[in-house]
Amino acid sequence: MAAPLKLTVDGRPIEVADDGASLMEVLRDRLGIHTVKDGCSPQGQCGCCTVWVDGKPRVSCVTPARRVAGREITTLAGLPPETRAGWGEAFCAAGASQCGFCTPGIIMRLAGLEARSGGDRSRSAAATALAAHLCRCTGWQTILDAWENYGAPAPHRNWAAAIERAELEGGIPQAVGPDVALGEGGFADDTVPTGALVALSDGRGGWALGETVAEARAAAGKVQGRRTPDELPMPLEFPEGDWAVRLRTSWVEPAYLETDASWCVPGGEPASPLANGGAFGAKLTSPLPEIARRLADEHGRPVRVLWSREDTVRHGPKRPPVAIGIAHDGRGTARVARTPGVSDAIASVAPGLEVEEVDIGGPPTSIAIRGAGWVEAAVALSAVGDGTGEIAAPGCGSARAEWHQGRLRVQVRCGDPLDEIVLRSYCIGAAHMAYSWVISEALTVDPDGEAHDLTIRSFGVVPASRMPPVEVKIEPSDDPPVNGADAVFAAVAAATWRAAGHPPDWPTGVLNA
Repeated sequence: MAAPLKLTVDGRPIEVADDGASLMEVLRDRLGIHTVKDGCSPQGQCGCCTVWVDGKPRVSCVTPARRVAGREITTLAGLPPETRAGWGEAFCAAGASQCGFCTPGIIMRLAGLEARSGGDRSRSAAATALAAHLCRCTGWQTILDAWENYGAPAPHRNWAAAIERAELEGGIPQAVGPDVALGEGGFADDTVPTGALVALSDGRGGWALGETVAEARAAAGKVQGRRTPDELPMPLEFPEGDWAVRLRTSWVEPAYLETDASWCVPGGEPASPLANGGAFGAKLTSPLPEIARRLADEHGRPVRVLWSREDTVRHGPKRPPVAIGIAHDGRGTARVARTPGVSDAIASVAPGLEVEEVDIGGPPTSIAIRGAGWVEAAVALSAVGDGTGEIAAPGCGSARAEWHQGRLRVQVRCGDPLDEIVLRSYCIGAAHMAYSWVISEALTVDPDGEAHDLTIRSFGVVPASRMPPVEVKIEPSDDPPVNGADAVFAAVAAATWRAAGHPPDWPTGVLNA
């Protein structure tokens, strides 16, 4: 047998078996350091597993443990308490963390930059440093605010109000506080009991089991997914007619960073994959809890069930693609991938559209995804008016958006703001998601329905360095609080499409607003 590997982790000398494991596997699965998150392994593309190796940031999921033998590894848990607390406070004060899954890796990147910056708080330097990271919730701007304001006194907050606003925006119970930014949001895969079997999809409808992730991956015969160079096909044809406006969307990936995970003990209740984030609706019907329950009962011991990044693309729900034709009077036809509830969602904002649901090959679809169906209809309808009107989300708030000299201006009305930091964070996050969706996000899905873009960088999510500034104006109100970010999502999509000149197919390409 090979001699054990010796390394120093957070100031503590350790020895681990030299069995080909990645540094992330050693840290998470053998040492139980759960501030190191797994968002894409072994792709090395999301940055959630970033640690320091001899003081320099490195993505640990693609770093073989044997390559760092004899070196010093520092995780977020190993930073000095005052440093760790300072970053948690800065992120919380700026609204720079929502679910809190990606932020531990981002904090490690920024803390490393801060140590080398000599006090320089350049936003451009921080945005460049974040090139190795993805964040789906916050829209980057609040993260850069946290970078600039690290060390400043934290504002006084009403935490009950902040939590209420976060739950309205996120759609599920949410935690708010500095500990969330530090990765302590209670994610399912961070709470697995010791000794649990690991189950991974084998790609053939079954589950491969092992004592470790590496063993289960080997049993599953997992092959790393790639980004395809194939041309992006549009899944639907436009309805026939002489339309004033046409809008057609492709497949897009919700791109939540925490992939689906659950675990269960025999006879117990499975852990929820929602944890501190609802994945924009994409995890509400995740099959993993029931699979964990079944496997635990079958094997008589705890079982940990995981989807890989490729699994989320192949099996996770997507917003249904649409092809809309609309006349000047607001009447027209919306052709849409058959999805339960989508006709009612479209009719809620555009009663003049006749809906044609069609069967097409591809990933599963769901109207639980943020604004699925009604946003596309509302955006198309806005283009036949003056194009600058307010968009109201069904049963929620309303918003308007416009581009001005390269900046995105957003105005939102959603009742009592409760906590403006949280509300602003969710609105900026929604603006980023809408802007990115319109200009650059798409998945290549072949005519047989097979997705070919399987890496997280192939989804087209706009990085920090290319996200324009967003100004959010929150209208004061004493009305009961309601969700505001969904209306912002629709309004920004409409404004971005308008600024691009209303090309019929999304994504439109780079916007010069």
